[in-house]
Amino acid sequence: MPSRLFKLTTLTMLFVAPALAQQPKLQNAKLENISASAGLRQTIDPLIQRQAGPLWIGYSIPVARKERTMCCFDSYDQFRNSGRCCGCRLDNEKGNFISGNINSDCGPLEPANFAFVMLRAEAQKITKVRTFTPDCPLDAAGLPVYWLEQVNPAQSIDVLSQIADSAINEVIDRKKDMARQALHAIALHNIPEADAALKRYIAPSQPERMREGAALFLGIERGKTGFEILKSVVRQDQSESFRKKALVAFAESDQPEAIPELIYLARNDSASQVRSQALFWLAQKGGKKEAEQITDAIQNDPETEVKKKAVFALSQMPKDEGVPLLISVAKTNKNPVVRREAIRWLGFSNDPRALDFIEQILTK
Repeated sequence: MPSRLFKLTTLTMLFVAPALAQQPKLQNAKLENISASAGLRQTIDPLIQRQAGPLWIGYSIPVARKERTMCCFDSYDQFRNSGRCCGCRLDNEKGNFISGNINSDCGPLEPANFAFVMLRAEAQKITKVRTFTPDCPLDAAGLPVYWLEQVNPAQSIDVLSQIADSAINEVIDRKKDMARQALHAIALHNIPEADAALKRYIAPSQPERMREGAALFLGIERGKTGFEILKSVVRQDQSESFRKKALVAFAESDQPEAIPELIYLARNDSASQVRSQALFWLAQKGGKKEAEQITDAIQNDPETEVKKKAVFALSQMPKDEGVPLLISVAKTNKNPVVRREAIRWLGFSNDPRALDFIEQILTK
């Protein structure tokens, strides 16, 4: 190794020293710290090529300060019942990778402005991309871990885009979808280049699974700019299937314009399936404004199937909001199919008000 490289190796349990900034809490790692100042791709490729066996390459990236936990657990119940701490065995194929607004008691009081990208390589190629928050201890199971310092974030997006492109045609389950893993890692970068990369993957020329992933991460991670890209693409897109799947990104967005956009699509999209799905996501948000849009669809959408889906959407709202509206639909709607649908979902609600109403109908 060149003299500029700093090497730290251990065959026993190793915890990263606090003095080493922005490194994960690693244990059971054969750790080597390396500068990537010569270029990220130029640093990664020799590491992969010189070793056939499995290894991990990791580095930190800048992220927006946000309440999030990216870690893994055998089950959510284990996470919930274990003091809300977590930990990942990097090579464990079992368990669940969790990424979201799940506050861990193991992290700092303030959200960090960095996260970690971990690349697994074996047989001279990258086989897995994982992202972790600093509150997630990582167990490398004795494997080599090359920790890269001085990583250029824009070069990270280039490398991750190359990984996504290389895996774009792999047909595997979502849990092992390396292309989607790379998209998520790209979306986390708190630099404008991430928006440009995701905009490329949401384009109609891309496979739909890539478009769906890019849409979701634009909504979840990319703020105002991501919302505007998403809005522009979904309104103009010709694929009904994509538009339907992309709606979850509006529902997950933290932008105030996202709900009005869902309302717009629920009213105006040309496809009944898309309008119905928009109503479903509005129901998940709850609230008076969303309820008004759903009941408006029940009254005014030209297609009975959309009206039925809108009734179902009411059944998905919190009971104090949804049950009274379902009762009102069952009592007053002029369409007998819609009235029957409302009564059917009232029967599933197990709400005393719904049971009283059904009893009144049956005893007339």
